[in-house]
Amino acid sequence: MLKINSISKSFGGRPVIEGISGEFQKGKTNLIIGSSGTGKSVLLKCIVGLITPDEGNVFYDLRNFTEADKEMKAEIRREIGMLFQGGALFDSKTVESNVMFPLDVLTEMQVDEKLDRVNTCLQRVGLENVNKKMPSEISGGMKKRVGIARAIVNSPNYLFCDEPNSGLDPQTAILIDDLIGEITHEADITTIVVTHDMNSVMGIGEQIMFLYKGRKLWEGSNQEITNSGVPELDDFVFSNKVMQQMRNHS
Repeated sequence: MLKINSISKSFGGRPVIEGISGEFQKGKTNLIIGSSGTGKSVLLKCIVGLITPDEGNVFYDLRNFTEADKEMKAEIRREIGMLFQGGALFDSKTVESNVMFPLDVLTEMQVDEKLDRVNTCLQRVGLENVNKKMPSEISGGMKKRVGIARAIVNSPNYLFCDEPNSGLDPQTAILIDDLIGEITHEADITTIVVTHDMNSVMGIGEQIMFLYKGRKLWEGSNQEITNSGVPELDDFVFSNKVMQQMRNHS
């Protein structure tokens, strides 16, 4: 389980997130949702340690990551897999080398062991015989799947996904959502997905945190979201459904 307690962060004296607390459950897809500029990505970066919060603490299975020493932080980071927005693959590396990169940095595995693990992960995301291709030679959806393979190659306990469906057509986006959900349940890991995609919310949103102007306004499941009683959330759900219907028919 991953827990955050009263996380706040300001930039240039302007509060971006304020006093956010919550728990993200193991074996579930935990979503952080909200409109652009509400602090979703900043909160995610605070959780994974890319940004240090001004106040509050992040706990990984009772280990205080925020106040941990260098060695403890390194240990926790080895348990983390990250799917960046846009995939963030190295253009100069092959698919195989991209997926292998975390193993090169975080482990002392032998080359043949690393290659076996890379092939297992590529097979899991439905990509075979693409090892030697460059990122420029594959589609956007395939890049996302390579990104997922890289994120899980070190068998993480925690998987973080930042806008995994950005730039994808609706059908491919559903495939990526399903893949994230399946991997979460199969490996019994704690997955956090930052998104504003209502298809993702309704498809895999087992536990959802809604942010509005840097604060948490609501928490619940996708089965409860349409009856939240929170006007700001109702506006978010309705406006996003309308936009997606327009995109789907365009």
